[in-house]
Amino acid sequence: MTDGPLVLGIETSCDETGVGIVRGHTLLADAVASSVEEHARFGGVVPEVASRAHLEAMVPTLERAAETAGVRLHEVDAIAVTSGPGLAGALLVGVAAAKALAIGLGKPLYGVNHLAAHVAVDQLEHGSLPEPCLALLVSGGHSSLLQVTDITTGVDPMGATIDDAAGEAFDKVARLLGLPFPGGPHIDRAARDGDAAYVAFPRGLTSGRDMERHRFDFSFSGLKTAVARWVEARERAGEPVPVADVAAAFQEAVSDVLVRKALDAAATAGIDDLLIGGGVAANSRLRAMAVERAERVGVRVRVPRPGLCTDNGAMVAALGAELVARGRTPSSLDLPADSSQPVTQVVA
Repeated sequence: MTDGPLVLGIETSCDETGVGIVRGHTLLADAVASSVEEHARFGGVVPEVASRAHLEAMVPTLERAAETAGVRLHEVDAIAVTSGPGLAGALLVGVAAAKALAIGLGKPLYGVNHLAAHVAVDQLEHGSLPEPCLALLVSGGHSSLLQVTDITTGVDPMGATIDDAAGEAFDKVARLLGLPFPGGPHIDRAARDGDAAYVAFPRGLTSGRDMERHRFDFSFSGLKTAVARWVEARERAGEPVPVADVAAAFQEAVSDVLVRKALDAAATAGIDDLLIGGGVAANSRLRAMAVERAERVGVRVRVPRPGLCTDNGAMVAALGAELVARGRTPSSLDLPADSSQPVTQVVA
């Protein structure tokens, strides 16, 4: 185990088949096969389509990762796989593949939590995580604030989404503006030419009463509805919709709430390190705003490069390598795929 354990990670929680290979904190391969184009015509991910795509992509993606890393599968020290949360059928494909590899190669198996893996992946770019740290995870299915004392055992939720997650809101607003799926990158691109102050869209769960009950929770359903009503009013009046301006104003509202609540949580917990992960962490405005506001209050911000923010096998391998290095107990071979695996359960 020179320079750390050699671990293969498999990620199939949604629409991307990811296989990553890491040695300790060093990324050797990050192979991804995305089925996003197959879902685009439906305007969202279709679980059955995703599952079939994972079946077709699994072996070629495994082979590509091993070739890129210059590693033979029997050389790995362990197999890690996302066991949840995610789409049940999609998870099953990855878990079944990981079990087959673990049995065939005689290697330990680790079923890991998807959200914890989004935190662990930052180690591949910035080294060991500061402990404790606060993690803001924002993706298509999750907007979460997590207090991380030990990435292999101690992940405690401080806040979560109570309706639409940030990434889901990006997809829905993109559709309203006639932008392609997935919405995040297209809204980010359009917003560069827009005026973020053009429309004052609402900031969910930030009023006095909401802050009492949901201080660290997120809600983007009202924001999505506000954008829809604004766009519909323009269209009824026969006026053009300024796509860039609406995109910028919407993006500003999302980023403002995410950063405001994250820094409030960090201050409350007495934590000076904020890590941002998940697909929405690739958003340029969120990254810039987080760094700018955190500097004012003495909080350090870590964000992986955009390619490591979206779902990938490298993040699963990164968490697996940390579990092996710290001597954590592997999962059993009857490991289930758990679509609602809680973040407090880092290893299934």
